[in-house]
Amino acid sequence: MAKCDQGYLCRVCGSEVETLSDSALYLRYVIGEIDPETLHLSSECHLRCNPVLAQFICDERFENPPLAPEGFGIQDLDAQYAATRKELITRGYRRLLEIQSNRKRFPHVQDYVLEVFQGKWK
Repeated sequence: MAKCDQGYLCRVCGSEVETLSDSALYLRYVIGEIDPETLHLSSECHLRCNPVLAQFICDERFENPPLAPEGFGIQDLDAQYAATRKELITRGYRRLLEIQSNRKRFPHVQDYVLEVFQGKWK
């Protein structure tokens, strides 16, 4: 397969990140952490290969979240910060699932971002 025919490759395991709902890059984009102008320059990673981020996903569709490294787990964080982060990242993950199942509703990549962050980069 030609390099241009491949999707984004995970910087951790080297495998292709095949679906939007597996993408740590797009999750971070959806929750307003990545500027749309730099999205194409940012490195990709499976959510499972990023346990520090994945631990905040509280959705039954995200099975067997990986354990975060010692010292970086939710239990090591301020409770209010952890609760806020769980809410945001879970919302972002659910948005990825929504985009994946209904691309017509999200015709442009700019539409992926949660509404609360839509004006952040203007």
